[in-house]
Amino acid sequence: MFFFIQYVVDGLPSLEELENPKPKLASNVFSSDGELLGRFFRENRIETNIDSIPKFVVDMLIATEDRKFFNHWGVDLDRFYKAMVKTIFLGQKQGASTITQQLAKNLYELKFQKESLFDVGVRKLREWITAIQIEETYTKSEILEMYFNISYFGEGAYGIETAAKVYFNKSLQEITIPEAAVLIALLRSSVYYHPVKYYNNAIQRRNLVMYNMVDFGVLEKSVYDSLKATSIDVNLESISEGFISDAAPHFVEYVRQQLNQMADKYEYDLYEDGLTIYTTLDLRMQKIATKAAQDHLNEFQKKFDGYWKWSRHKDLLNEHIDKAIKNRLDYKNAATQEERKLIYADLKRNVAFVDSVQKRAQEIEVGFVCIDVKTGEIKAMVGGRDNNFKYGLNHVTQIKRQPGSSFKPIIYTVAIDNGLYPAYPILNQRFIFGEKPIEWSPQNFDRTTGGFTTLREGLQRSLNLIAARLVIEDHVKLTQVGKYAEKMGIESRIELLPAISLGGTSGFTPLEMTSVYATIANHGIYNSPISITKIEDKDGIIIDQFNSTTREAISAETAYIITNMMETVVNSGTGSAVRSRHSFFRPAAGKTGTTNGYTDTWFLGFTPQLAAGVWVGFDDQRISFTNTYGTGSQAALPIWAMFMKAVYEEFDEELPLEYFEAPESGDVVTATFCYETIFELGDPKLYSADCMSGTYQDIINTKDLPRPFNAEKDTSIKIFDRYMWIDTMSHEAIEIID
Repeated sequence: MFFFIQYVVDGLPSLEELENPKPKLASNVFSSDGELLGRFFRENRIETNIDSIPKFVVDMLIATEDRKFFNHWGVDLDRFYKAMVKTIFLGQKQGASTITQQLAKNLYELKFQKESLFDVGVRKLREWITAIQIEETYTKSEILEMYFNISYFGEGAYGIETAAKVYFNKSLQEITIPEAAVLIALLRSSVYYHPVKYYNNAIQRRNLVMYNMVDFGVLEKSVYDSLKATSIDVNLESISEGFISDAAPHFVEYVRQQLNQMADKYEYDLYEDGLTIYTTLDLRMQKIATKAAQDHLNEFQKKFDGYWKWSRHKDLLNEHIDKAIKNRLDYKNAATQEERKLIYADLKRNVAFVDSVQKRAQEIEVGFVCIDVKTGEIKAMVGGRDNNFKYGLNHVTQIKRQPGSSFKPIIYTVAIDNGLYPAYPILNQRFIFGEKPIEWSPQNFDRTTGGFTTLREGLQRSLNLIAARLVIEDHVKLTQVGKYAEKMGIESRIELLPAISLGGTSGFTPLEMTSVYATIANHGIYNSPISITKIEDKDGIIIDQFNSTTREAISAETAYIITNMMETVVNSGTGSAVRSRHSFFRPAAGKTGTTNGYTDTWFLGFTPQLAAGVWVGFDDQRISFTNTYGTGSQAALPIWAMFMKAVYEEFDEELPLEYFEAPESGDVVTATFCYETIFELGDPKLYSADCMSGTYQDIINTKDLPRPFNAEKDTSIKIFDRYMWIDTMSHEAIEIID
């Protein structure tokens, strides 16, 4: 007998467990404007307190489950004996557990995995003892509150507040008596009384719950008669275990990954501890970003589909079909190799299946992110076309693609810091760098060449030869490019080859590239991108608060000059569609990017308040846009422009008109150059009386001001950083050697 008693006692919850029950609580993720973005849970539970539960809900629970609740001490012996007699002598199985006993069973997992008759007896005994202990520890109101919060209602809903949201998309305080009765009915069996799967069963049980209220004296018979004929109108919200979000799924998953990385440091369980996570995302901006991406790509997809021909890419198609077949469950679960061969052959002949593979493979993908330039806060993130995404590929943070010409602002930034300026001329001519078999000879996108061209025009027109010459003429050293890129926001490995001047380097994520542009917009100050501002525990106690890591990446003077040059890109260069086609007229700067073969397209840009980056391309880089419609200005820019235009219209008061302001130092001034020294001699000098062909004005850092033009001395041109004397008779250039 002693051993039996010891066996029973060993399975009881400890005093600490009784006094500190730990229900598994979902963690909630909120946007910066207070909207629920998603939840992380093992048991989807929203806690509520007893004062927030409508009285009729409490009444119907007691009327149905335990009418002597306020009078017993955890166990109703009279009810137990009656139930036992009916079970043994009449064969009528009847529940006799009190609300407190049910709570004990739900709260402390007293049930055995496989129960024998002996195990059932032990479990019931443990339930009794635990129920009595619960009654001694808590008030009746506290017991009811725990019961409502612990109970399972089916469809992944734990707690009655969650159940109201899942089944009726309402808060508990908004539900009607019939709706509440459906929820109480589910306590008996969330399967057999499911209002969708077993509608008639649910109606009968619901009406019984309401009749119990009449019988218990808490509902008028006339009210019951009017309610019992009503239908059950369920607005079932689909619940996925562990993750919910349809507003910003890629962002919420990005947040989840960061929270998991911090879990050991802060000693929390993201899925059970009921955390409240406050994020940087503005749901209003997020909706605008999602709409801009969807609207543009829905139309752009049609254009691409008209050009792309799988008949020219049969090997690639076969590879995609092969992969799709082998990823199917029926193929994986086939018992024999022969069965697999049959499945493979059937699917490869299946026109509908092949069409679906083609459609998925040629789907244009997108990565869009918007950052507050002053704080580093991520305000919007569209990680892909699929908004039903779950643990898939985030095209903002998880892909690395060559940035193309969108990398050029980094090259120009180094050049400006090295003493060059927007009016500095570079020869717009082709060259051969290196020796066979690795010689490099880039060309402009439109294959044109020209004479001396200013850095401003080179960036404005995205001339490859100008950016490339900055590197090969040693105005910009490759080691500097790597250091500047890292300081400005690039964290990925960088291949330091001359082709980096055109963005022909290792890949970067859209988030990294957007961070670089945000650094320029923020007067040269880098703010690390952040997504989480604060984490609180279930009691509202702050676990930690987060801010960007800040550093000076480039000087305010250099940042202003490069910004001014990038404004020209938007106003009259490769990004001018922002103004002409999309009518966005706030101060803005940016840069397009297109990689070889039209594989990856980019547009990155900023206003004084927001920086945003867009990548558009394909998951399989062997699929690409087929001609010039697939450039950054046509594939990516429209999403950026549509987003900015809509945001500034909606946030007119929150984002007042601001301009890009020159640094307070006063070191950036407008200089007047002698025109011929730039475009004829390639060696800029300030205007003087010797100038015969006019003037040219542009901004410059005062430390880099050249001397005034002297007609007697300045008769040479500068090519590859060497001074050449011009023989005006023979039109030959002769190198001047000191």
